[in-house]
Amino acid sequence: MDMETRQLVEAKLRRRDREEARREGRLPAAYMDDDDGDDLEGPMPVRRRRKQRLDPDFPMDLDGDVEAPADVTDIRGPLNEWVILEGPRQTIKREFHHFLTSFVDANGDSVYGERIREMCEANRESLDVNYIHLVETKANLAFYVANAPAEILKIFDQVALEVVLSGFENYDKIKSEIHVRITDLPVIESLRELRQTHLNTLVRVSGIVTRRTGIFPQLKYVKYDCVKCGSIIGPFYQDVNTEIHVGSCPDCQSKGPFNINSEETIYRNYQRMSIQEIPGTIPEGHLPRTKDVICLWDLVDHARPGEEVEITGIYRNNFDVSLNNSNGFPVFSTIIEANHIRKLDDTSMKFLVTEEDEREIRRLASDPNIHERIIKSIAPSIYGHDDIRTAVALAMFGGVTKYPKKKIRLRGDINVLLMGDPGTAKSQFLKYVHKTAHRAIYATGQGTSSVGLTASVHKDVVTKEWTLEGGALVMADRGVCLIDEFDKMGDQDRTSIHEAMEQQSISISKAGIVTTLQARCSVIAAANPIDGRYYPQKPFAANVDLTEPILSRFDILCVVKDNANPMIDEQLARFVLNSHIQSHPLYKRDADDESSLIPQDMLRKYVMYARTRCQPKMHKVNELKLEQLYADLRRESMLTGGIPITVRYLESIIRISEAFARMHLRDSVKEDDIDGAIAVVVESFIGSQKYSIKRQMQRTFDKYLRKDKDFFELLHHVLSELVTEHIRFNYYRRDTLPEDIQIDAEEFEMRAKQLNIHDLRSYYQCRMFKESFRYDQKRNKIYKRL
Repeated sequence: MDMETRQLVEAKLRRRDREEARREGRLPAAYMDDDDGDDLEGPMPVRRRRKQRLDPDFPMDLDGDVEAPADVTDIRGPLNEWVILEGPRQTIKREFHHFLTSFVDANGDSVYGERIREMCEANRESLDVNYIHLVETKANLAFYVANAPAEILKIFDQVALEVVLSGFENYDKIKSEIHVRITDLPVIESLRELRQTHLNTLVRVSGIVTRRTGIFPQLKYVKYDCVKCGSIIGPFYQDVNTEIHVGSCPDCQSKGPFNINSEETIYRNYQRMSIQEIPGTIPEGHLPRTKDVICLWDLVDHARPGEEVEITGIYRNNFDVSLNNSNGFPVFSTIIEANHIRKLDDTSMKFLVTEEDEREIRRLASDPNIHERIIKSIAPSIYGHDDIRTAVALAMFGGVTKYPKKKIRLRGDINVLLMGDPGTAKSQFLKYVHKTAHRAIYATGQGTSSVGLTASVHKDVVTKEWTLEGGALVMADRGVCLIDEFDKMGDQDRTSIHEAMEQQSISISKAGIVTTLQARCSVIAAANPIDGRYYPQKPFAANVDLTEPILSRFDILCVVKDNANPMIDEQLARFVLNSHIQSHPLYKRDADDESSLIPQDMLRKYVMYARTRCQPKMHKVNELKLEQLYADLRRESMLTGGIPITVRYLESIIRISEAFARMHLRDSVKEDDIDGAIAVVVESFIGSQKYSIKRQMQRTFDKYLRKDKDFFELLHHVLSELVTEHIRFNYYRRDTLPEDIQIDAEEFEMRAKQLNIHDLRSYYQCRMFKESFRYDQKRNKIYKRL
């Protein structure tokens, strides 16, 4: 047989072997080469690449034409076993290398070249890779990393290190490894929706960090010392679930003992934390689900208890001895091995605002009467109680947090106390806020202890170390904490929340742990009087069992009395009956019903938009008016024995005025906002007084109260003067009296602004105006019939 014939026969034999391997699933068809001279017995050849510096403005393509990966339908056998074969592994490496070096944005700039440069400048070891980018350019890689993340991420890390070293040659001396972090996974799963189908896949979940352990060194590559001959054995890769056991020494063949070589063994950072479902997403009647998260490398200490996080990681099963002892051997616990952690704040809210929603929000904010519409839309199924609606609306919008000289923190959240008779819908208001607010925690005073509100210390089952677990105030960070039956709490439990209500932090000094947790939330509490009913004949301090320090931390006090009034009782009964009728599933609602109310979904988005986008500032404040008001309140409080007035009430006026400005989406606080805040504080103070001195208090503080009827009379006088001027002008010009007078509304509004009156809509709708004038909104004209 000559040489040429021999080569032809060997080529046919190789093709036969490859065909058999393809049929048995050991080699996909896409990795077969049509070239007869190719030999697949050895490892796939790797093309030499020149090292060049990464230029973020130049789209790097070091590979030229890259072979496309195998189609998903060509996979034979389990995916996690197939991707570790040499052929698929090399092709995946080439594809991901091509992705990192060639992906560009709309301007033609290298996206990941810029990210690698920023990572190296900050000496970091994590490279964020957007999953959407993978789907758009390398769909197969996106499929592999979602369904076999443990093996694929190891390949990605190796490729990322090669790309980094091609531009920064000595970066491996700073960071030995580069970790690829997958971001923006499209599907967000709930903790209670994780099932066995999610095992060993990439998942994205959100929750609140309840506790975390310390940082421990975990073995990655282990080396052992043989005690008898002194030789070094290894390295061995340490798996998460199994422990490495050395059988015998390769030099002296002894079976031990072996000691870990701590100098040459490679460690990595390890931390375990627990996340819990977000309070607003828990179905009613269900307990919140909790899941343990393993944080490795630079992900440790990335989140603190009480913070809301979004975690992308591998959903794994974990061997748990205690669980197997109680339920049998085949039962395993599950954990999430974190790959990427992102903190969620108010800017990344659950209620995402689209462009259409933003246009609708801006349209609502252009209404000068928007604050009244917002207040009416708070708990529309409850009759009356406008003062409570106003207080709840102000607490939901809140003020602006300030940091004077960057040394101390002045809270912007507004605390509200609802005190009054039973059956006045106090708990219903709390439940409404619990369902409406973007983040709310509901607790009851009788079933809550001080550690349940602040923080508790537990001993970790695995590490036997003391760990912190946040309470209700910590879990409600950047939200609202609702406490019902506030009077049923013990004095010691109420004292524990003093710091949380004013400084908005919780200091812990237990079991050797000395730290501070954040509790930046509004507190809305509901309480009943001492004897079950509120007696107006007694002062406020005699009706409640609360101390002055806790009362002074509430910005607004709402005293609710259940007085017998035949007219109000009749209207209340009619409202309740109509509410039941309209709530029936078969009721056909008219288009004009509740036209002035804002839909609840839009109200949620409006509140979140105002809290995140609007930060009103105060300027040109009438300081003399505030100084005189504070002096009058202090004097009357000492004489009448009402609620104690401290300097905190002056800060409360500022916070409430900022909340009014946020309702209008204004960047600055106007005089109307300050007048509204003063009216709320003064009415809260007057409502807590005894009945015998209440009338006197109203006369004393009448100059501070903002009353629309006073404005109506003043505006009516201004409008009458305009009518007189127009009559004189027409008489002097034509020597006759006109039948009707036509006035531009802009001229009337300009004169009203000179009197610091900016909202005229309520005046246009009052009876005083309609009896004498007619307003045409389309033409913006006011007509007067003579």
